[in-house]
Amino acid sequence: MADETSLYLIWHEPGAAPSQPLDLHGDGHPLAEGLWLVRSALTRSRLYHRIKWQLPEGTALLCAPLADEPDKWPKFKGMEAGALAWLNGD
Repeated sequence: MADETSLYLIWHEPGAAPSQPLDLHGDGHPLAEGLWLVRSALTRSRLYHRIKWQLPEGTALLCAPLADEPDKWPKFKGMEAGALAWLNGD
């Protein structure tokens, strides 16, 4: 596993959350129920599968890489408090 991290957007069906907190395999911040920003050293495929294995079988799941540069971060509003600060590393 590399020391460099990548930024990902993770989404899973909100009603399908596991009974235990999700192990994000990196540093993460919730945006909304079932929606996370995650910085992980895992590849997209490995992160996807590690999240998938924690969710009930058949749960819809998305794992998308994002450019981790401030001018390329997604724009958002109405999400969980602290998301922009988390992106900034505050």
